[in-house]
Amino acid sequence: LAYEYVLLFSMKTALICIKANAQSCGECIQVSEICGWCTDETFLSEGESKSARCDDVSYLKKKNCNNIENPRGRTDVIQNKSVTIRNKDGNIKLKPEEITQIQPQKLKVTLRSGEPQTLDLKFKRAEDYPIDLYYLMDLSFSMKDDLENVKNLGTHLMREMREITSDFRIGFGSFVEKTVMPYISTTPARLINPCSNNENCTSPFSYKNVLKLTSNGEKFNDLVSKQQISGNLDSPEGGFDAIMQVAVCEEQIGWRNVTRLLVFSTDAGFHFAGDGKLGGIVLPNDGKCHLENDVYSMSHYYDYPSIAHLVQKLSDHNIQTIFAVTEEFQPVYQELKNLIPKSAVGTLSSNSSNVIKLIIDAYNSLSSEVILENSKLPEGVSISYKAFCKNGVQGTEDNGRKCTNISIGDEVSFKISIESQKCPSGGKPEVITVKPLGFNEEVSIELNFICDCECAKKGEPNSPKCHGGNGIFECGACKCNEGRIGRECECSKDEVRSDDLDANCRKPNSTDICSNNGECLCGTCECKKRENPAEVYSGKYCECDNFNCDRSGNLLCGGHGRCECRKCICDANYTGNACECSLDESTCLAKNGQLCNGRGKCECGICKCEDPKFQGPTCEVCPTCPGVCTEHKDCVQCRAFGDGEKKEMCQKECSYFNLIKVKERKDLPQPTDQSFPLTHCKEKDANDCWFYYTYAITKNSTKEVFVVEKLDCPSGPDIIPIVAGVVAGIVLIGLALLLIWKLLMIIHDRREFAKFEKEKMNAKWDTGENPIYKSAVTTVVNPKYEGK
Repeated sequence: LAYEYVLLFSMKTALICIKANAQSCGECIQVSEICGWCTDETFLSEGESKSARCDDVSYLKKKNCNNIENPRGRTDVIQNKSVTIRNKDGNIKLKPEEITQIQPQKLKVTLRSGEPQTLDLKFKRAEDYPIDLYYLMDLSFSMKDDLENVKNLGTHLMREMREITSDFRIGFGSFVEKTVMPYISTTPARLINPCSNNENCTSPFSYKNVLKLTSNGEKFNDLVSKQQISGNLDSPEGGFDAIMQVAVCEEQIGWRNVTRLLVFSTDAGFHFAGDGKLGGIVLPNDGKCHLENDVYSMSHYYDYPSIAHLVQKLSDHNIQTIFAVTEEFQPVYQELKNLIPKSAVGTLSSNSSNVIKLIIDAYNSLSSEVILENSKLPEGVSISYKAFCKNGVQGTEDNGRKCTNISIGDEVSFKISIESQKCPSGGKPEVITVKPLGFNEEVSIELNFICDCECAKKGEPNSPKCHGGNGIFECGACKCNEGRIGRECECSKDEVRSDDLDANCRKPNSTDICSNNGECLCGTCECKKRENPAEVYSGKYCECDNFNCDRSGNLLCGGHGRCECRKCICDANYTGNACECSLDESTCLAKNGQLCNGRGKCECGICKCEDPKFQGPTCEVCPTCPGVCTEHKDCVQCRAFGDGEKKEMCQKECSYFNLIKVKERKDLPQPTDQSFPLTHCKEKDANDCWFYYTYAITKNSTKEVFVVEKLDCPSGPDIIPIVAGVVAGIVLIGLALLLIWKLLMIIHDRREFAKFEKEKMNAKWDTGENPIYKSAVTTVVNPKYEGK
């Protein structure tokens, strides 16, 4: 069943090549990776179309094609710098650009349609990797108490982060809201001080870059301590405007190509794309930097960015976001985290006192996960990932892009498969990148596409082989110019059908065009294609095929020949209409080396027995014949012992074999000692004596009988032991019977005595007085006695 399934699958895949009807080598190799193009000029037989050159490579080889164009894709590594092994306690301090965490860095992949190319990627977290952290804080009035705790954040956070990396920088920015109604009050007094209750607040602003990234924690504390709270009218804040500017203004913020962390601290929700319409702002956010004197100057001009726009910019600039929000807004930012890769959410206490612990925990969570992403793929190209993570964990499909629980120094690998389904328009090389989210490193992959065959480069334009220059002769066939068709471009599309041309496609004395097995194109028969690619029509009029020959054993040409134009061409040593007759006589040889045991003839490798009473593969079986031993018993008996039924005619009837006597039975020939059949016999004579012999026919047809010279006669019985045994047996039987009788009598007596004892115990005796009995005692009563 498995073999039939594989065969069926193979036929179906091969059919893809044929059905494509490819007219050139370039078209053929775009159909499937299994398709090849035969470039032999004489490959096509009469009646076969040009597209028959395109077929499964294995079938082309079976058709004796010597030159097959079958280009294959490949992967070449251009840059393969090993991942960095670095220790923060070491003496050598590397620059960020000198640290490598992903390998290889550059590859060149050549793709053929339908053939995936696989490449291996390795990622290792480097120890003491530099970190840039930008703290973006909501300075609306509700964050007043939080600002007090953040004023000393710089030195404290710097001290904690030194445990993770020796190269740490920190920056600070703040945001409130767009400076238009209805987000803030635009009255002159409120523009100066938006707070009430005589609070001293700064003017409202959208986003302000207070401190670009620096390694000076004291400077951070100094500048942040000078910041003042501002105010706005609505609850959601304009944080998305600030995040966009922090992401795209790399120079102003001071981002390096290292780990980039953005801490977004707020106690409110956020505005997003479309909300700007409330203030009359309809232009979509352009995703560009608009900082003037470290202040966002276009908040009144561009709408808030969308979430998707933010995701794109954060990813492009390798920024990992930590949302430090109060418990009230946890659900909102958890949903936002699910939309932004490589982001985390931490619960901020009401006064931001836990912000350092929150940042450390969020960083550890983000850095322990690596997620691969790729740039936009060219049309028709697909990519798949398989991850090999710690502890033997593997991931496929969506989980194939990421590994979790990665510690510093851990190494994980990915297997990436890239496949092209078609050759893109133009066929020019394309470059894609694969990178781990949140990291500045990436793998550059140049994609090259195999859109044509190598042999096409050697094509001969306007070749005389293509009907006077009507095509390019390339890869063993004509590639016709526009408007021309036919194997040799001999026909114009305008002349495809005409009665004169059809006449060339009919056999003499026939009305069928191409024998009803093809189509007449340009006066030439182009034969039909069968579903089974191994079955083909051929011939000038498609009158021949290779599948309608005689069969034997349900096999075409008995499996011992090939079918050509509906006639079997038999292999050597086979003959017959269906090659069913073998000329090999080895199957007719009997064990004695004779053909059919000398009882028949060998025809087509099978014995035909001449005597009807014999049968079997070599005429060795005779169901109605007596056994070999019985058949020769009398002759052996008369010649060896001068006895038996043929004693009188022994010399006349029993001289057809050679008699050889041996002393003992063990001296008889054994089957393993002979190269011809040997029969062991054991027969009994009239005196009940056994004699043993063997009968054999040697390779030179000589009959041989080996016989044991002494008869094996049974000895007479010994009378005395028999009589003594009988007498002893009778005596013993008598004694046994007496013992049994005595035992039965004892049992009976004991039962009777027990019965007597039982009746004695149960007997009742009469207790009445004797009538003649008189007591010896006389009682006299004193009449005067009154009992006193």
